[in-house]
Amino acid sequence: MELEVTRWRRYGHDRLYASLPDGTAAGWADLKTGKITILRAEHSDDVIAALTPHLSDRHDTAAGPEPATAEPAAPPGLPPLTPDDDLAGNPPGAALRERLARSGAGRFERTLARLLRRPTEWESWEKGLTGEKRVGAELARLSRHGWRVLHSIPLAHDVDIDHLLIGPGGVFSINTKYCPKRAVWVGDDAVKIDHGKPRPYARKSRAEADRVRRVLGHYCRFPVPVEPVLVFAGATDLTVAATQLTVRVYQERQVASLAPLSGVLTADQVDQVHEIARHRQAWRLA
Repeated sequence: MELEVTRWRRYGHDRLYASLPDGTAAGWADLKTGKITILRAEHSDDVIAALTPHLSDRHDTAAGPEPATAEPAAPPGLPPLTPDDDLAGNPPGAALRERLARSGAGRFERTLARLLRRPTEWESWEKGLTGEKRVGAELARLSRHGWRVLHSIPLAHDVDIDHLLIGPGGVFSINTKYCPKRAVWVGDDAVKIDHGKPRPYARKSRAEADRVRRVLGHYCRFPVPVEPVLVFAGATDLTVAATQLTVRVYQERQVASLAPLSGVLTADQVDQVHEIARHRQAWRLA
């Protein structure tokens, strides 16, 4: 397998990373010592083959690679990343799955409530989960274009960011709404579904993006541009007011239009933002 080799210089380190086609780091070499660290044992031969030519004029690598035993380097002010604090493994809708599990309501109770047309929080959570899974599947397609995506980022006061998209075109805070077979109208501050009462989705999306911008900017130590995005999954009709220019609005299939955006963050900055955004402790007080 051919791995992509990129240079990473930060916090006094100077390294070469060998990454899989999806952007996952399989190993790295310390350019100061010449030592190679394997992060994915199944790709050790490929990592060594990719990195050794870059080290031949710098250091003797005869000692071979050392196993990865240390925790990943922590950004300033954050503890080392542990599996419990790593949000990269969150599936779409993880927060809603947890709420459904904590509710104690089984599939039978939820089905019965639907049959009796009893409005419950469970139904709202299940619909939200369906929408986040559908949008998550669309966002996964952007990984081949150099984008990273995180799901269900927990904030203070039991709220979460549905999806966070990080890539060469910047950072996008994505709020998903599941509106199957509904008509949606989006204005400056309000959203109407099937001409119903106004809902403050646009205003809340801007506030959410501001929170993300403050957190990432604090830890990255450079300005991180964050744009709010509203995605309406399942909607049959979507109308956006001509004056609404502050929030990107899409149907689920339209999120692919973000893929070609570039020129906002460098590859190193994308890596740094992603490393911070995946750390649960960065969002603890957000």
